[in-house]
Order: sequence, then structure tokens, then C-alpha cells
Amino acid sequence: MSDDLSFSLDDSNLNFENSPTRIVIFKNLQKVKVAGITIGPLKEKEEYETAYWIAAELVREGIARFHNESTMNLVTLNKIHWVETKIQTGRQIASLPKYFYPQVRKYIKNLKEKSKVNTSVVNEYNNVKRIFRDIVNCRLKKIVSLSASPTRTEILKSLSKEEIALFEYLRSSIFKWKSTILKVE
Repeated sequence: MSDDLSFSLDDSNLNFENSPTRIVIFKNLQKVKVAGITIGPLKEKEEYETAYWIAAELVREGIARFHNESTMNLVTLNKIHWVETKIQTGRQIASLPKYFYPQVRKYIKNLKEKSKVNTSVVNEYNNVKRIFRDIVNCRLKKIVSLSASPTRTEILKSLSKEEIALFEYLRSSIFKWKSTILKVE
């Protein structure tokens, strides 16, 4: 993979980790220290917005839970899958939620960890992996097709940052290849 693409993916992951995320607190706390950062006071049942990585630590410590809209889940993933595979055709590509790819990777990682101690989660884990792979494959086919077309389209507005990086990389490679192949000396 090109350095530009891997940098784009790393950048996307970093942006996601620092993105604002909503949490609900379980218990009153005057102050709590997370990775050297002091947070608080926190009131029970109150909602707070903080960076995802801080929220994840508070959740891991049993101090908070993610607000329902702040995490990826099977229902949301199924809706995206349905739109992408059943409604969108050919050159149509739906917009994804912001930080879709990092969110789904976190979701799958969490399910994998849970499946080690709770076998009832194994089916959900496998199902989510299958659906995610299907979404990626479907979008990839569309991006490859779009990147080979001679004109830029409004479709870029529907692509995630990771997909735009791939689109630009493919587009550049395809047009270099075409100009070499079509060159008559």
C-alpha cells in the first residue's frame, strides 16, 4: 500500500480517537484521572462529551457507558449494508457515518474480546465481520469503477476520507497506466 494511503488511514484513526463522543456517567465523582488528564467533577446520570479515547477508558473502568448514538451497532450496520447492496446501484454510492471505518473496526474488536468469554457473542461477531466485508467489497467495486472514469463526479461528496485517499491513488495509477498503454511512438 502506498505511504499516502497508510498515512490517510492512520490519520483517520487518530481523528476518530480524538473525536467528540457522548457518554453517560454511572456514579458521582469529584475528579478522575485518565491517562494523566484530570476530568471532573462528574455527576451520576449526566451526559458528557469528551474525546473517544477518554470515553473508552471511562467505559472500560465502569465509570460510564457510551451514549447510544455514539457507538456502532448491528442495527446501524445492517441499515448501511442494505442501502449499499440493495438500493444503491452501479455508480451510486451512499454517504457513510463520520468515522465509519474506525467505528466498525472498534466494534469488531470489542465483539472479538467479548466472544472469548461469552460464546453467545460469537454469532454476532461473525455476522458483523461478514456484513462489514460485504460493505467494503461493494464500495470498493464502485470506487474502482469511479476512479477509472474520465470525469470527476459529485460522488466524492459521498466518500469517506479513507475512500477519497483510495480513489485518488487509484485514479492517478489508472491514468498513468492508460497514458502509457495508449502512447503510440
